[in-house]
Amino acid sequence: MIRARKRFGQHFLHDRTVLQRIAQAVNPQPGEHLVEIGPGRGALTALLLERAAQLDAIEIDRDLAAELRQRWPALALHEANALDFDFAALARERGGRLRVVGNLPYNISTPLLFHLLKSVDHIADLHVMLQKEVIDRMAATPGSEHYGRLTVMLAPWLAVHWLFDVGPGAFQPPPRVWSAVARLTVLREPRFDVPPEFARVVAAAFSQRRKTLRNSLRTILPDDAWEAADIDPGARAEVLAPHQFAALAALARPAGL
Repeated sequence: MIRARKRFGQHFLHDRTVLQRIAQAVNPQPGEHLVEIGPGRGALTALLLERAAQLDAIEIDRDLAAELRQRWPALALHEANALDFDFAALARERGGRLRVVGNLPYNISTPLLFHLLKSVDHIADLHVMLQKEVIDRMAATPGSEHYGRLTVMLAPWLAVHWLFDVGPGAFQPPPRVWSAVARLTVLREPRFDVPPEFARVVAAAFSQRRKTLRNSLRTILPDDAWEAADIDPGARAEVLAPHQFAALAALARPAGL
Protein backbone atom coordinates (compact mmCIF):
# COMPACT_ATOMS: atom_id res chain seq x y z
CA MET A 1 0.00 0.00 0.00
CA ILE A 2 1.30 3.45 -0.93
CA ARG A 3 2.08 5.63 2.07
CA ALA A 4 0.90 9.22 2.42
CA ARG A 5 3.41 11.77 1.21
CA LYS A 6 3.92 14.87 3.29
CA ARG A 7 4.87 17.07 0.33
CA PHE A 8 1.43 16.51 -1.18
CA GLY A 9 -0.35 17.10 2.13
CA GLN A 10 -1.91 13.63 1.94
CA HIS A 11 -4.28 12.36 4.64
CA PHE A 12 -6.28 9.44 3.26
CA LEU A 13 -9.91 9.30 4.36
CA HIS A 14 -10.80 5.75 5.39
CA ASP A 15 -13.84 6.05 7.69
CA ARG A 16 -16.63 4.22 5.85
CA THR A 17 -19.42 6.20 7.51
CA VAL A 18 -17.87 9.54 6.57
CA LEU A 19 -17.25 8.37 3.01
CA GLN A 20 -20.86 7.31 2.63
CA ARG A 21 -22.12 10.59 4.05
CA ILE A 22 -20.09 12.51 1.46
CA ALA A 23 -21.33 10.33 -1.40
CA GLN A 24 -24.92 10.75 -0.20
CA ALA A 25 -24.48 14.52 0.07
CA VAL A 26 -23.19 14.67 -3.51
CA ASN A 27 -26.01 12.39 -4.72
CA PRO A 28 -24.93 12.21 -8.39
CA GLN A 29 -27.70 12.16 -10.97
CA PRO A 30 -27.71 10.79 -14.54
CA GLY A 31 -26.11 13.15 -17.03
CA GLU A 32 -24.06 15.07 -14.46
CA HIS A 33 -20.31 15.57 -14.84
CA LEU A 34 -18.37 14.79 -11.66
CA VAL A 35 -14.74 15.68 -10.99
CA GLU A 36 -12.88 14.33 -7.97
CA ILE A 37 -9.79 16.25 -6.87
CA GLY A 38 -7.18 14.09 -5.13
CA PRO A 39 -8.77 10.62 -5.21
CA GLY A 40 -5.78 9.17 -3.34
CA ARG A 41 -6.32 5.47 -2.77
CA GLY A 42 -9.82 5.62 -4.28
CA ALA A 43 -12.02 5.13 -1.20
CA LEU A 44 -14.45 7.89 -2.20
CA THR A 45 -13.89 7.22 -5.90
CA ALA A 46 -15.38 3.75 -5.53
CA LEU A 47 -18.58 5.12 -3.99
CA LEU A 48 -18.91 7.85 -6.60
CA LEU A 49 -18.44 5.37 -9.44
CA GLU A 50 -21.31 3.30 -8.03
CA ARG A 51 -23.57 6.34 -8.44
CA ALA A 52 -22.10 8.34 -11.35
CA ALA A 53 -22.04 7.34 -15.00
CA GLN A 54 -19.12 9.71 -15.66
CA LEU A 55 -16.29 10.66 -13.32
CA ASP A 56 -13.05 12.53 -13.98
CA ALA A 57 -10.33 12.34 -11.33
CA ILE A 58 -7.30 14.60 -10.88
CA GLU A 59 -4.32 13.07 -9.06
CA ILE A 60 -0.84 14.60 -8.75
CA ASP A 61 0.86 11.53 -7.23
CA ARG A 62 2.08 9.34 -10.10
CA ASP A 63 2.23 6.20 -7.95
CA LEU A 64 -1.35 6.63 -6.79
CA ALA A 65 -2.39 7.43 -10.36
CA ALA A 66 -0.87 4.18 -11.56
CA GLU A 67 -2.72 2.28 -8.83
CA LEU A 68 -6.01 3.94 -9.76
CA ARG A 69 -5.54 3.12 -13.45
CA GLN A 70 -4.91 -0.50 -12.61
CA ARG A 71 -8.02 -0.66 -10.44
CA TRP A 72 -10.31 1.23 -12.83
CA PRO A 73 -8.91 1.13 -16.40
CA ALA A 74 -11.89 3.10 -17.73
CA LEU A 75 -11.61 5.93 -15.18
CA ALA A 76 -10.98 9.32 -16.82
CA LEU A 77 -7.85 10.03 -14.81
CA HIS A 78 -5.82 13.22 -15.20
CA GLU A 79 -2.32 13.03 -13.74
CA ALA A 80 -1.94 16.72 -12.95
CA ASN A 81 -1.68 19.42 -10.32
CA ALA A 82 -5.19 20.70 -9.58
CA LEU A 83 -3.72 24.20 -9.12
CA ASP A 84 -2.82 24.21 -12.83
CA PHE A 85 -5.76 22.22 -14.16
CA ASP A 86 -8.10 23.85 -16.70
CA PHE A 87 -11.55 23.11 -15.28
CA ALA A 88 -13.28 25.31 -17.88
CA ALA A 89 -11.74 23.30 -20.73
CA LEU A 90 -12.88 20.04 -19.12
CA ALA A 91 -16.42 21.40 -18.76
CA ARG A 92 -16.48 22.32 -22.45
CA GLU A 93 -15.17 18.87 -23.34
CA ARG A 94 -17.81 17.15 -21.19
CA GLY A 95 -20.58 19.39 -22.51
CA GLY A 96 -21.87 20.79 -19.22
CA ARG A 97 -21.05 22.31 -15.86
CA LEU A 98 -18.94 20.30 -13.44
CA ARG A 99 -19.73 19.04 -9.96
CA VAL A 100 -16.45 19.10 -8.03
CA VAL A 101 -15.77 16.73 -5.12
CA GLY A 102 -12.66 16.32 -3.04
CA ASN A 103 -10.77 15.85 0.19
CA LEU A 104 -8.61 18.86 -0.62
CA PRO A 105 -4.98 19.04 0.59
CA TYR A 106 -4.98 21.49 3.48
CA ASN A 107 -1.65 23.03 2.46
CA ILE A 108 -3.12 24.37 -0.81
CA SER A 109 -6.80 24.72 0.07
CA THR A 110 -7.12 28.51 -0.25
CA PRO A 111 -5.10 28.84 -3.49
CA LEU A 112 -7.07 25.93 -4.94
CA LEU A 113 -10.41 27.55 -4.09
CA PHE A 114 -9.26 30.79 -5.73
CA HIS A 115 -8.15 28.80 -8.81
CA LEU A 116 -11.57 27.14 -9.02
CA LEU A 117 -13.20 30.57 -8.89
CA LYS A 118 -11.58 31.35 -12.24
CA SER A 119 -13.83 28.67 -13.76
CA VAL A 120 -16.93 29.44 -11.67
CA ASP A 121 -19.12 29.79 -14.78
CA HIS A 122 -18.34 26.16 -15.60
CA ILE A 123 -19.01 24.70 -12.12
CA ALA A 124 -22.40 23.81 -10.62
CA ASP A 125 -21.27 23.03 -7.07
CA LEU A 126 -18.44 21.75 -4.91
CA HIS A 127 -18.50 19.24 -2.06
CA VAL A 128 -15.21 19.63 -0.25
CA MET A 129 -13.46 18.35 2.85
CA LEU A 130 -11.23 20.99 4.38
CA GLN A 131 -9.67 21.95 7.67
CA LYS A 132 -12.59 22.96 9.93
CA GLU A 133 -11.10 26.41 10.45
CA VAL A 134 -11.19 27.03 6.69
CA ILE A 135 -14.86 26.02 6.48
CA ASP A 136 -15.55 28.36 9.41
CA ARG A 137 -13.84 31.19 7.52
CA MET A 138 -15.79 30.47 4.34
CA ALA A 139 -19.15 30.65 6.13
CA ALA A 140 -18.31 33.53 8.52
CA THR A 141 -20.36 36.72 8.89
CA PRO A 142 -19.00 40.31 9.13
CA GLY A 143 -17.61 41.12 12.55
CA SER A 144 -17.15 37.48 13.56
CA GLU A 145 -13.88 35.84 14.59
CA HIS A 146 -13.32 33.92 11.35
CA TYR A 147 -14.45 36.59 8.88
CA GLY A 148 -11.70 37.55 6.44
CA ARG A 149 -10.34 37.62 2.91
CA LEU A 150 -11.50 34.10 2.03
CA THR A 151 -15.06 34.86 3.16
CA VAL A 152 -15.28 38.01 1.07
CA MET A 153 -13.67 36.53 -2.04
CA LEU A 154 -16.12 33.60 -2.17
CA ALA A 155 -19.20 35.66 -1.29
CA PRO A 156 -20.15 36.99 -4.76
CA TRP A 157 -20.37 33.57 -6.38
CA LEU A 158 -20.89 30.84 -3.77
CA ALA A 159 -23.45 29.90 -1.13
CA VAL A 160 -21.59 28.02 1.61
CA HIS A 161 -23.38 25.30 3.59
CA TRP A 162 -21.57 23.44 6.39
CA LEU A 163 -22.59 19.77 6.34
CA PHE A 164 -20.69 18.01 9.14
CA ASP A 165 -17.41 17.88 11.08
CA VAL A 166 -14.91 15.04 10.82
CA GLY A 167 -12.43 14.03 13.53
CA PRO A 168 -8.75 13.23 12.94
CA GLY A 169 -9.31 9.50 13.41
CA ALA A 170 -11.16 9.27 10.09
CA PHE A 171 -7.86 9.71 8.25
CA GLN A 172 -4.62 7.84 7.78
CA PRO A 173 -2.35 9.38 8.91
CA PRO A 174 -4.56 11.46 11.22
CA PRO A 175 -4.12 15.24 10.87
CA ARG A 176 -3.57 17.39 13.93
CA VAL A 177 -6.79 19.30 13.35
CA TRP A 178 -10.50 18.65 12.88
CA SER A 179 -11.94 18.74 9.39
CA ALA A 180 -15.35 19.59 7.98
CA VAL A 181 -17.36 18.93 4.84
CA ALA A 182 -19.19 21.76 3.08
CA ARG A 183 -21.37 22.20 0.02
CA LEU A 184 -20.53 25.27 -2.07
CA THR A 185 -23.32 26.04 -4.50
CA VAL A 186 -22.57 28.37 -7.41
CA LEU A 187 -25.18 31.11 -7.58
CA ARG A 188 -27.13 31.66 -10.81
CA GLU A 189 -26.11 35.33 -10.69
CA PRO A 190 -23.39 36.94 -8.54
CA ARG A 191 -24.73 38.63 -5.42
CA PHE A 192 -23.28 41.92 -6.66
CA ASP A 193 -21.16 43.28 -9.51
CA VAL A 194 -17.48 42.49 -9.04
CA PRO A 195 -15.17 45.30 -10.23
CA PRO A 196 -11.71 44.44 -11.66
CA GLU A 197 -9.93 45.75 -8.54
CA PHE A 198 -12.05 43.70 -6.10
CA ALA A 199 -9.39 41.09 -5.27
CA ARG A 200 -6.67 43.71 -4.85
CA VAL A 201 -8.80 45.84 -2.52
CA VAL A 202 -9.84 42.84 -0.41
CA ALA A 203 -6.25 41.56 -0.11
CA ALA A 204 -4.93 44.97 0.91
CA ALA A 205 -7.75 45.57 3.40
CA PHE A 206 -7.06 42.32 5.25
CA SER A 207 -3.25 42.40 4.94
CA GLN A 208 -2.95 44.07 8.37
CA ARG A 209 -6.18 43.55 10.27
CA ARG A 210 -5.39 46.04 13.02
CA LYS A 211 -5.08 48.91 10.56
CA THR A 212 -8.02 51.09 9.63
CA LEU A 213 -9.29 50.89 6.08
CA ARG A 214 -7.94 54.39 5.44
CA ASN A 215 -4.41 53.22 6.21
CA SER A 216 -4.68 49.85 4.48
CA LEU A 217 -6.10 51.29 1.26
CA ARG A 218 -4.30 54.64 1.21
CA THR A 219 -2.40 53.90 -2.01
CA ILE A 220 -5.36 52.29 -3.77
CA LEU A 221 -8.31 54.64 -3.14
CA PRO A 222 -8.66 58.35 -3.89
CA ASP A 223 -9.55 60.59 -0.94
CA ASP A 224 -13.15 61.07 -2.04
CA ALA A 225 -13.89 57.32 -2.32
CA TRP A 226 -15.06 56.97 1.27
CA GLU A 227 -17.85 59.51 0.98
CA ALA A 228 -18.86 58.21 -2.45
CA ALA A 229 -19.13 54.64 -1.10
CA ASP A 230 -20.68 55.80 2.20
CA ILE A 231 -18.11 53.85 4.22
CA ASP A 232 -16.28 54.99 7.38
CA PRO A 233 -12.53 55.10 6.60
CA GLY A 234 -11.82 54.65 10.32
CA ALA A 235 -13.43 51.20 10.32
CA ARG A 236 -11.51 47.95 10.06
CA ALA A 237 -11.88 45.41 7.29
CA GLU A 238 -13.64 42.74 9.36
CA VAL A 239 -16.79 44.88 9.85
CA LEU A 240 -17.50 45.50 6.14
CA ALA A 241 -19.95 43.31 4.24
CA PRO A 242 -18.67 41.80 0.96
CA HIS A 243 -20.72 44.16 -1.22
CA GLN A 244 -19.07 47.14 0.52
CA PHE A 245 -15.66 45.96 -0.65
CA ALA A 246 -17.09 45.89 -4.17
CA ALA A 247 -18.26 49.47 -3.76
CA LEU A 248 -14.75 50.51 -2.78
CA ALA A 249 -13.17 48.48 -5.58
CA ALA A 250 -15.35 50.29 -8.12
CA LEU A 251 -13.67 53.54 -7.03
CA ALA A 252 -10.10 52.19 -6.82
CA ARG A 253 -7.23 53.38 -8.94
CA PRO A 254 -6.15 50.75 -11.49
CA ALA A 255 -3.03 48.80 -10.48
CA GLY A 256 0.17 50.59 -11.46
CA LEU A 257 -1.28 54.10 -11.26
